Amino acid sequence: MDQSHITMKLQNKTIIITGASKGLGVAMAEVCSREGAKVVIAAPSQPDLDLVADRIRAAGGTIEAVAADVSRPADLENLVAKTVATFGRIDGVINNAGINYVKPFLEIDPKEWQRVLDVDLNGAFLLTQLSARQMVKQGGGGSIVQIASVHTHAALVGAAPYDAAKHGMVGFSKAAAVELAPLGIRVNILSPGLCATEIWKDIVAAAPSEKECLDYWYANIPGQRLIAPEEVAKSCVFLLSDDSSCITGANIFADLGMTSLLLGREPYASKAITDGTK
Repeated sequence: MDQSHITMKLQNKTIIITGASKGLGVAMAEVCSREGAKVVIAAPSQPDLDLVADRIRAAGGTIEAVAADVSRPADLENLVAKTVATFGRIDGVINNAGINYVKPFLEIDPKEWQRVLDVDLNGAFLLTQLSARQMVKQGGGGSIVQIASVHTHAALVGAAPYDAAKHGMVGFSKAAAVELAPLGIRVNILSPGLCATEIWKDIVAAAPSEKECLDYWYANIPGQRLIAPEEVAKSCVFLLSDDSSCITGANIFADLGMTSLLLGREPYASKAITDGTK
């Protein structure tokens, strides 16, 4: 089939992706590159980034790898400066970098709380601000995608700092979306459910068995499967592209129905309820 007429959704757009040395970030870099973007990937480890960049270049992509710890303002300033120096502009950003851990609320140390907020919230805020300033300076608008979580809908036990950071991300992003809309800059939040990334391996490792783990999670995910990283990446492409030109300030749940489920499925077969009389 002749596909020469198909236009890539991010043709010639320059996109920054944080947390891009593994998991979702790698898939985002690969999919954005396939859609024609010039990609700048960031994470703390330069060697890990170089492995990703080499693979994308081998596939014909245009990519730059910049080591950056998003909790350090100087690193983010350097990331933006290098992106502009290399490609001349910034058209889109995916704030994907994030950390999480599970610990009872009463045992959380203030330093642990602050570390999660520095990476998951403060880093996203600053890169959003720096990138938006560049977008205003260069003209032409842009699109910023914040990777949040189903935690922005409800909490899980032991995840207070993460929940706080992701709720904060939604709050400041909606405010930014309202202020930046007249300037042609869109800001949206994408909140994935359980994905087949490194965190899933950690969840399985902490469970009695993989089967019991799967049974539990599938009882709480209507789609009864894990989300592939590429699925999240394709959702990001949509939000970065002109296909979503009228969408800003939205928190979109990419969760296979998890946040729409009131309770998990019963571990038994219920009888049908045919009379709604109380």
